[in-house]
Amino acid sequence: MGSDTFPTLESLHFPEQLSISQTLSSLRRSALSVANRLQSIETDATFAQEVSDHYGLPLIANERCGSWYIPPTAKAGSAYFKSTDGHTVMPDALSKTVPIWSAVLNRALFPSATAYHPVRLPPNYLGASEEAQIENRIEGFVHSLKVRMHNINVTCANYCTTPPHPGKMADTTQSLKLDLDNLRRQLGKPIQIAWANRTYFHPEGLHKGDEYNLLVLCSASRRVHGAEMSEGGYIQGAGDDSEAWAYGLTPPVFWANQAILKNTPEDELPELIDRLVAEHKLLDVAQDATLISPTRNLYIGSGTGVDAGGRYDLVIDCNGSAAAVEGNAKRLNLGCDSGKLGSRDLRKCLDKVRDFIGARLGTDSSLSVLVTCENGKDLSAGTLLAIVCLFYNDEGGFDASLSKRTIGKQFIRQRLAWLVSSKHDVNPSRATLQSVNAFLMQPPDY
Repeated sequence: MGSDTFPTLESLHFPEQLSISQTLSSLRRSALSVANRLQSIETDATFAQEVSDHYGLPLIANERCGSWYIPPTAKAGSAYFKSTDGHTVMPDALSKTVPIWSAVLNRALFPSATAYHPVRLPPNYLGASEEAQIENRIEGFVHSLKVRMHNINVTCANYCTTPPHPGKMADTTQSLKLDLDNLRRQLGKPIQIAWANRTYFHPEGLHKGDEYNLLVLCSASRRVHGAEMSEGGYIQGAGDDSEAWAYGLTPPVFWANQAILKNTPEDELPELIDRLVAEHKLLDVAQDATLISPTRNLYIGSGTGVDAGGRYDLVIDCNGSAAAVEGNAKRLNLGCDSGKLGSRDLRKCLDKVRDFIGARLGTDSSLSVLVTCENGKDLSAGTLLAIVCLFYNDEGGFDASLSKRTIGKQFIRQRLAWLVSSKHDVNPSRATLQSVNAFLMQPPDY
């Protein structure tokens, strides 16, 4: 038998072998499936409802992720306290930011209620040194709130840093124009903090009382100590970063279609979600827009159907095709994409917004203006933020001459408070705010 009848080593094909790390990565992706995320969200939502029932309190979502864990029918409102990445059991918004925020408000609004002045922090959670650092900064934050300093939306990094140099502080101070007397009347009594997570409930004796407003900070997810593969499909913080896994699915669409989503194979979910989201947009046409106070003519809404009745004199649609309204003097479509791409698109479109609003309201400042985007929280909020910064005075009146004024970050924060106070789930992304800041703080074009 000749040697040419035997295959050479080079001619043999061996199937590719996966490395251990590749195998583990594949298993982890499987564990982090959309189906597992949605099931985990349901589990965590059940716990959040148990906490609500235990204390007899309504459920408030800490946007954006909080809305995944509360069915829309049970959601009483929204707040927005940002957490940094990498927390394990409890987001630092709940362990640090809100306690700081509450202590500052208690001292500023209720100076005689000294029992509520100390910072209430989670038991056995922070070290003594860190707790002391926080407590030592509170009085400075109170002074800043009551006098001139910038906002008190403190992140966990703020209280560890060295205070700004007095000379620099003067450059950044500007009143937030907060009506503390009105806030005191609305709140009525100090805030009392409690916590709830899967391993800890506050002592039974703490419930709603006549002498304080009880605020329970609930971390709904169970802590996963190992990899998700060992948890039988449970995912800690399953609702986080939904842009990366949800295929456009939103909390309202999820809660309205739990059963069909749960019974659909994983590989069919993207197509199903796309259809459900499209159907939801069609059903959402009757949603009312929200007036941005103290203006009397600026409104924010979501979707293209919010102006179905033609109730608004002018409409800016951040996501709508520009070609679709070409030649229509009452409409401006910006054609922005979704997500971060849309935020970058917005930066290129804000000059059109400035020209549109300046020309139309410059002729008749009483015209009503609706600004809308696909969710009514991000791009539309950024567009309205630019409008109120450019054209509106402190009383909420239109003044075209203001568009030439110099604008800084503190002024932008002040105007952003108008939007958040008017529509509590407004949540412009960091990328959107960066686009608005870059546009507004460029040198005026005289």
